[in-house]
Amino acid sequence: MSDTYDYDLFVIGAGSGGVRAARLTALGGKRVAIAEEFRVGGTCVVRGCVPKKFMVMASDFAHQFHTAEGYGWTVDATFDWPKFLEAKDVEIARLSGIYAANLGKAGVDLIHGRAVLKDAHTVEIVGKEQTITAERILIATGGRPWMPESLPGIEHAITSEEAFHLPELPKRILIAGGGYIAVEFAGIFAGLGVETTLIYRGPNILRGFDDDVRAHLAGEIEKRGIKVILGCQHKSLEKTETGIVNHLENGMSLETDVVMFATGRVPHVKDLGLETAGVKVNDNGAICVDAFSKTSADNIWAIGDVTDRMNLTPVAIREAVAFHETVYRDNPQHFDYEAVATAVFSQPPVGVVGLSESEARHSCPGAVDIYLTRFRPMKYAFTGSDERMLMKLVVDAESQKVVGVHIVGPDSPEIIQMAAIAVKAGLTKAQWDATCAVHPTVAEELVTLKEKQSHNTSAG
Repeated sequence: MSDTYDYDLFVIGAGSGGVRAARLTALGGKRVAIAEEFRVGGTCVVRGCVPKKFMVMASDFAHQFHTAEGYGWTVDATFDWPKFLEAKDVEIARLSGIYAANLGKAGVDLIHGRAVLKDAHTVEIVGKEQTITAERILIATGGRPWMPESLPGIEHAITSEEAFHLPELPKRILIAGGGYIAVEFAGIFAGLGVETTLIYRGPNILRGFDDDVRAHLAGEIEKRGIKVILGCQHKSLEKTETGIVNHLENGMSLETDVVMFATGRVPHVKDLGLETAGVKVNDNGAICVDAFSKTSADNIWAIGDVTDRMNLTPVAIREAVAFHETVYRDNPQHFDYEAVATAVFSQPPVGVVGLSESEARHSCPGAVDIYLTRFRPMKYAFTGSDERMLMKLVVDAESQKVVGVHIVGPDSPEIIQMAAIAVKAGLTKAQWDATCAVHPTVAEELVTLKEKQSHNTSAG
């Protein structure tokens, strides 16, 4: 390393992507520092995927207890919100500590503070009067919840970040939004006994997902007691002595104890000094990068949600690995964003990989075959429940490759991880069919679907 700089690499943001890049580079013999303004672990570990999954699992017990009664169990259970929060926070602190310890073991210098770019090679740690230089800088500051600041009364609402630390469980909550965060928190609060309303301005929840998935999940979450209001949004919020009155554009008004906005996330670039360092952003505020995560500044890269490419924790980690291989191992590579599986931890959950039916009809050169089934899982059929599971395969009729898999129902996230291997490998429907079923399971439906629902020419 040249003595010109304090470090070979300075990473801004100690989330999953930033931590992976810092550790790999330090383990490769480079001098590395990483700055984090909040807690090590970033959104996923501290105020995202991990604590949210704990909340999902906690809330799902109510449904499991109800199901258990059909199997002969008598269940008398109560839920202690403060006790759960304490246990959740202890575990998050443990995980954050592990991330910090792993950085130390790799030889990374951890700096607690907000780093701001002063020029293309220099950062300043705000409030510490500390200036640090680096040959290369990696920005991995993630994203933050977006709120409609111009909405009258918006100061009375919370985001997902505050939802993790509510001092007491509300009796009534309204959640604005139709994306995965909104749908997941609606399931969480409903499962914990909160009167839950979900409002979304669009025609159906989960924009961007397959239409059959969207319609099926909307029906299933209503079975769980969630009131869904579509095609509508807030006009204003009004704080009263008894709660918060939600005035809606359709003329409706309803009072709740908590209002949570989950109407999107934006790249966390505010006051980061990007313009000073010559780093360009797009119209959405995301840092512009090339296929190798390089910004418009020669020595600055960016990965993860701050680039707004594919905002998933495992993707940020893979982008970090690709950055390290490209910059420090003379092995140029970039992450392949095709056929990345994802899950929505709604109740019931969703698992998806590949193309939706609509996307396939626009991108496949010829016809598209659709295989779809809706059925009662064995667990619920036994109890007489009317809950249904959905499974859908989207097949390119010309090549017969399975290009999309969509599942709504129990264990969907676990199932889709394995299905993603087959889709990524480009296996054909015949190869799926040649795979022997595991019986009795819900997943066996994926290899026993025989009747095509449709075979239509693509629109593209």
